Amino acid sequence: MKLVGLLSGTSADGVDAALLEVMGAPPRPACRLLAYRETPFPPEARARILHAASGEARTRELTLLRRDLGRWFGEAARGLLAAAGVPADEVAAVGCHGQTVWHEPPCDPASATGTSLQLVDAALVAAVAGVPVVSDFRAADLAAGGQGAPLVPFADRLLFARPGRALAILNLGGVGNVTWLPPDGDGPDPLAFDTGPGNALLDEAAARASGGRLTRDADGALARAGAVDAGLLERLLADPFFRHPPPRSTGRERFGPALVEALVRERGLTPGAPEGWPDLLATLAALTVQSAARAIRTWVLPRGVQRVVVTGGGAHNPVLVEGLRRSLAPLPVETGASALGLDPDAREAVAFALLAWAFLVGIPGNVPSCTGAVEARVLGSWTPAPGRGPHPPAPPAVPPAGAGGGP
Repeated sequence: MKLVGLLSGTSADGVDAALLEVMGAPPRPACRLLAYRETPFPPEARARILHAASGEARTRELTLLRRDLGRWFGEAARGLLAAAGVPADEVAAVGCHGQTVWHEPPCDPASATGTSLQLVDAALVAAVAGVPVVSDFRAADLAAGGQGAPLVPFADRLLFARPGRALAILNLGGVGNVTWLPPDGDGPDPLAFDTGPGNALLDEAAARASGGRLTRDADGALARAGAVDAGLLERLLADPFFRHPPPRSTGRERFGPALVEALVRERGLTPGAPEGWPDLLATLAALTVQSAARAIRTWVLPRGVQRVVVTGGGAHNPVLVEGLRRSLAPLPVETGASALGLDPDAREAVAFALLAWAFLVGIPGNVPSCTGAVEARVLGSWTPAPGRGPHPPAPPAVPPAGAGGGP
């Protein structure tokens, strides 16, 4: 079965698209990454997404953005298939996460059900790509009392769990999250949760520091030129979120433009002027590093782990990687494809391809030990493609335990 996974993360840089071949049946199919492609959003498109994520967009703006995201995601899938030379009718489904513009998880088990909004017109994705779409992955987990996040651990366990090896995967996208994988077959359930800010605060500060010329702090250049404000760092680390035990999730609502705006006003910084910005970037980089390192030391190290693999955009920022290596020493901190055996930039897009596969074969895609849901549930909603039939294909028969292949 061939599937496409589509994702745009909280940094809203563009669409990540992965073409995956899944062979065999649950619980342990074999997987092969056939192609991966990144399609950046034009500056105007990214600005519209970030405006929507600020909570300030009007209804018409959200509606038009939902339509346009459907077209952009569909074009990304179609472009990936064309580059790989794979016809659309050979692809069983597209797993499309859409674009998260608001995420409000339950604060505790006794609170009201959380909610999360991913914008995308799934019918338009299906029409443009010519492939049926599985989307709206968070809803079923939220309805089961979960955080609706993180969802990637389902794929992490299939792809990266190995006998005799406990692994932590730290993803530094717009938001930071970590997945702890116990040795395969040893019994404990995985653990995954958001650690706090990833790149979102750094991206926002870099844009303001440059008067809009930059979208990120490339190679950590601004942060490296500054000095960490220890007092401000400790004040930021006092946020109650960092003391909340897993399961937990967060987003730009908490660690995004509003926080940067407050810090800019407090420190009297002028957009586009050089003074003061490097120190703020250095402090925000330290916040990402220290919040992630503290989370790993508090909730991951006691479970046992041999190494940490850093993925996401933050893996390309040497200031963040060097800071993590210092903070977590002597625990090895690794980056790059050799650390996972898969292009780490493709990891999350591959995960949504596998979540679409899980929907098609009728198995749960959430991991309750990671999301806090009361039970495991099948995730996603089906949208047919023109000319492809109205219903998802019947799931294959599940072979006896032990009959499947390995990832």
